[in-house]
Amino acid sequence: MDLSYWEIKNWLTQIDFTIVGSGIVGLNCALQLNKRYPKAKILILEKGMLPQGASTKNAGFACFGSLSEILDDLKTHTESEIIELVKKRVEGLNVLLKTVGKKNINYKNNGGFELFQKNDSVLFNHCLSQRERVNKMLQPIFKDDVFSLKNNVFNFQNIKNKYIFNSIEGQIDTGNMMEALLKKVQSKSIKILNNCSVQSFIDDTNSVKIKTNQFSFSTSKLLIATNGFASQLLKEEVKPARAQVLITKPIKDLHIKGTFHLDKGYYYFRNINNRILLGGGRHLDFKGEETTELKQTQLIQNKLESLLSDLILPNKHFTVEHRWSGVMGVGSQKKAIVKQLSNNVFCGVRLGGMGVAIGSLVGKELAQLP
Repeated sequence: MDLSYWEIKNWLTQIDFTIVGSGIVGLNCALQLNKRYPKAKILILEKGMLPQGASTKNAGFACFGSLSEILDDLKTHTESEIIELVKKRVEGLNVLLKTVGKKNINYKNNGGFELFQKNDSVLFNHCLSQRERVNKMLQPIFKDDVFSLKNNVFNFQNIKNKYIFNSIEGQIDTGNMMEALLKKVQSKSIKILNNCSVQSFIDDTNSVKIKTNQFSFSTSKLLIATNGFASQLLKEEVKPARAQVLITKPIKDLHIKGTFHLDKGYYYFRNINNRILLGGGRHLDFKGEETTELKQTQLIQNKLESLLSDLILPNKHFTVEHRWSGVMGVGSQKKAIVKQLSNNVFCGVRLGGMGVAIGSLVGKELAQLP
């Protein structure tokens, strides 16, 4: 692509910071860099037409982990590591709400419910037996018990007659969140170039030379915030994890309210504008879902539809209106990777499916490194 003198002068000359990825992490990083260095020239490169990955495709859960999810993580993490993870998720949510405001993202604290299928007595009983232990573990963060029991007030079918309830969990409008972040970034005269994919970069001590699918240029510092796509640019321990989602058309007299988790958090659903948004199922084919392809598969979509008809909306007519997928960044550990990679290159990746919760904090921490 041949650039004009004007394009080079105004967009691609004397750039102090280039951020790869205009998702939650990248936008928050840009805002924090602008706070630290008000006169700096900041450029964001985004490979998609819209933020590509999970930031505009997630379910909008303002959560920090269901009870079964925390217990599952305790198999590979110490108690102190779990406490630190939860603390960061809570802190990250607070940074998000402070940055964009509760009203702007339609934040609602309707609580979170974990459901257990009738044939899943082993997991249910394990959660019941460990509930007090986890409540005690999280007491220093929340100053109260987090997980309690509630009856099946929403009349779901084929599940245990008790839910595990978390009164602290909330929900947001993902589209509103990203729109609010983008507006805030643009109001600071931070430039975003869409449909611009970074192919390679070289840190040559004084600056970083970047080659994109459109042009090549130099920047003083490079910050990579591509999460699920990180393995395309970095050698860090982070793999893509696709999450498939569907949403119904509006349903009359839909009384379901809150955020819902099922099967260690591998399925999740909620009510949004009288529709059911349902996602998950990557555990049905872990290897197949280790991809950056934004597509759906029959295996997982069929399972999501059967959950809708057999469990969530029994005896109720529904029509699926939209289907999509997003790409998360995961690894053997849940802790995000925020670090300096070379003289002028830094990264904030591997959000472990908790982008809404920790994305703002990871962006903030990434901006503290240069």
